Amino acid sequence: MLAKPVITLTTDFGDRDSFVGVMKGVILQTNPDATIVDISHGIGSHDIREAAFTIGMSYAYFPTNTIHMVVVDPGVGSERRPIIVRTDHYAFVGPDNGVFSYIYSLKHESLQVIHITAEHYFISAKGSTFHARDIFAPTAAYLSRGINIRNFGERINDYHKIPLPFPQKTADNRIRGEVILIDRFGNTITNIKGSHIRAVCRGAPDCPLQILIKDMRVTILDYYAQAADKGLYAVVNSSGYLELFVFRGNAAFEHTISIGDEVEISVPL
Repeated sequence: MLAKPVITLTTDFGDRDSFVGVMKGVILQTNPDATIVDISHGIGSHDIREAAFTIGMSYAYFPTNTIHMVVVDPGVGSERRPIIVRTDHYAFVGPDNGVFSYIYSLKHESLQVIHITAEHYFISAKGSTFHARDIFAPTAAYLSRGINIRNFGERINDYHKIPLPFPQKTADNRIRGEVILIDRFGNTITNIKGSHIRAVCRGAPDCPLQILIKDMRVTILDYYAQAADKGLYAVVNSSGYLELFVFRGNAAFEHTISIGDEVEISVPL
């Protein structure tokens, strides 16, 4: 049994139906000592890419050996494999459909991916439409009890990855990225990190950054309330990513910003 085991849940199930509650019940039947934390159940329906970025931005804020269960699974019941991903400090449970692509892109001293085939860990009356309940929840619960991942199946190397956008640096010292997430406030989060901005500035203090999106020039601030008006501004958010916002407004709606819109950062000559 792991000391104070933590299991997180990230899904596109929403909060209307019983799905999330049932998953928690299955986990607690197997390990009543587990602490269950909801990261989000508001992932867009079937949006594997959003789930990949959400867990990528969230997983490291939890204690070592936390088990992150991610279920955005449009292929449930098909031939797609259920998997466990084990990195240096965390475990992940979910479908082999690319939902862990961001995790795969990070540097790890060790990375193991296990195809879950040991059906004695599943719910006995397993169905074809709710693998979150029947496979992933009990697997996460047994992992939290200290069962070795090798007991769940065989290691695989052909796990599925989806293409994810990462910022690109040009020859003239520009960074080109894009909007990857829009939160409930309408803030638009890009894939450009604070480290990319520092690279463009080459360590210079008070660097005169130019941020462009859809032909709009955006000023970067330190915090939201620093905005002097209802214009579009930028901030490096608490997860370390460049975010575009309207103070007490909705940047995505008011400026028709969508996921995939290009964002460019440069230092004017």
